[in-house]
Amino acid sequence: MSNQNIEFKDSQIAWIGQIPKHWEVIRNKYVFTHKKEIVGSKFKNFDILSLTKNGIKIIVESDQKGKVPDSFETYQIVKKDDIVMCLFDLDVSAVFSGISKYSGIISPAYKIFNPKENLNFKFAGYFFDFVFVNRKFKQYSKNIRFTLGTDEFMNLKIPLPPLNEQKEIAEFLDKKCEIIDKRLNNLERKIKSLKEYKKSLISECVTKGLNPKNREFKDSQIPWIGQIPKHWEVKRLKYIATKIYKGNGITKEQIFENGDMPCVRYGEIYTKYNYSFDKCFSYTFEKVLNSTSYFGYGDILFTCTGELIEEIGKNVVYLGDKKCLAGGDIIILNHQQNPSFLNYALDCNYARNQKSHGKAKLKVVHISSREISNLFVVLPPLNEQKEIAEFLDKKCEKIDRLNENYTKQITTLKEYKKSLIYECVTGKKEI
Repeated sequence: MSNQNIEFKDSQIAWIGQIPKHWEVIRNKYVFTHKKEIVGSKFKNFDILSLTKNGIKIIVESDQKGKVPDSFETYQIVKKDDIVMCLFDLDVSAVFSGISKYSGIISPAYKIFNPKENLNFKFAGYFFDFVFVNRKFKQYSKNIRFTLGTDEFMNLKIPLPPLNEQKEIAEFLDKKCEIIDKRLNNLERKIKSLKEYKKSLISECVTKGLNPKNREFKDSQIPWIGQIPKHWEVKRLKYIATKIYKGNGITKEQIFENGDMPCVRYGEIYTKYNYSFDKCFSYTFEKVLNSTSYFGYGDILFTCTGELIEEIGKNVVYLGDKKCLAGGDIIILNHQQNPSFLNYALDCNYARNQKSHGKAKLKVVHISSREISNLFVVLPPLNEQKEIAEFLDKKCEKIDRLNENYTKQITTLKEYKKSLIYECVTGKKEI
């Protein structure tokens, strides 16, 4: 398809704009058939499918715990090349639509559609990928869960090129998106590899030191830790701490841009802070709080509530010079060790293993001040702590810069992919 000599017209759909003059704008009911075949008593050895943000996947047996019901009688039968859509929670849903590469069964919550003869299923897949990722259907539903019914969906319009052009567009996007996806996968592998290397590096340094070949070692007597330098100690955190205490609740309504007191809320430790920080993202006024809990330079903050077992008790060290307030669900550690070293030690693999040990997979995971105070920590002399912390600061900064660069490349590629799909399925790009 070439757009050099093609005239355009208004599609009458605001978020689509101009389309080639020879394209149609047609309601979904003229290009789709809605199907709903319930499993009922026919369930035998169907693959159980799941609609994810990366398309439709087969749920393997190891992933089924807590995610599927005891009975599949209400599930729907899906055939290869069916289009499955999530038409609820259109404002926040993490899953959208996908062309099924498999036959199997899927939750009754989703809608299943078959393209008619005038619609290429791959073209439709790309079009609705753009629609859902960009939340374009949200505007058509004003109910509480931003849900579209089947009839409402069928009455919405789609820009439709001739069938041969649909095929050309789909084939073009297949090739382009394959190249983009390979680059994205490669960048994501690099990020994952660097993160694993960073974890391994930190664990090695805080348990073996910077020159392990030239040292004598002893058994730490802790399975998660193993061998440590002979002159190092293993102590519970409560014997290192000068004080361990909890923060006090600070609500969203008590956060003010012009506040005079810097503060940290527990969720921000997960989302806004990495290993250390010297300035707070949030501010409040002391006068609006019923009670206060302060922290200062060198103090380490732990989250005592979270969604993931492996992230419970995430810690971050404060290296700023101002007095700050800690919100609820934060545990604060005062100590007289090297702040950066102790923070690395409390976030390495052996510390994470201790924090997550015995935790159940619940919606919300908790860790108490008592559990934090009983963590075992490997402790070298203060001069070695300083050397190790300075070494890790430099190495981790380089790793983080690399990952930041890869992350920016991923963002750019994803935006390019979204733009490419939009331009192709609305006829704005020459192919």
